[in-house]
Amino acid sequence: MKEEKDYIQDISEIRTMMERSSKFLSLAGWAGIMAGLYALAGAWIAYDIFYFNPDEIIYGNLSAGTISAGVWQVIILALSILVLTLVTAIILSRNKATKKSERLWNATSRRLLINLGVPLVAGGVLILILISKGFIGFIAPFTLIFYGLALYNAGRFTYSEIQTLGLIEIVLGLISSYFVGYGLLFWALGFGVLHIIYGIYIHYKYER
Repeated sequence: MKEEKDYIQDISEIRTMMERSSKFLSLAGWAGIMAGLYALAGAWIAYDIFYFNPDEIIYGNLSAGTISAGVWQVIILALSILVLTLVTAIILSRNKATKKSERLWNATSRRLLINLGVPLVAGGVLILILISKGFIGFIAPFTLIFYGLALYNAGRFTYSEIQTLGLIEIVLGLISSYFVGYGLLFWALGFGVLHIIYGIYIHYKYER
């Protein structure tokens, strides 16, 4: 009986070692929470301070090359939030990896970054094209869709919940493509509320 328990424990340890070698498990739940808070703050700034109203920039209302100063402010704000989110995620993930005596940058994290980056870069290029053509109303839907594709693609190399989050982001983006005038609301829901829920879930499931 004792030998059987030892075998089961050995198998469990082998499974854990294989999972650590094939999956990046240093993503911090707090990184998701902070990303959500940044996104909600950014949505509030865009709407309440920059007076960004998607109803005024729905498809067809802007001609190519006539991007207003307010729209550029929102674009710069979104890029700033992205940089702040990435820096926060790197710092928190590095701290988590250090506590577990693991390396943050390894073969698995490189694979995750590549699978995450390809859809994001493709989406970023497409969004730049949309901006140049004046299709500003579709920026929020397409960011949600391509971000969801990136998460689903990268989810093979980290927590499985990432893929679920990616699918939800894709669905939100598709719905937002229909209700273009509510793009900012869907953006806040996808990048703000969902990130906070995901971060809390990851924190309590894997980090406590």
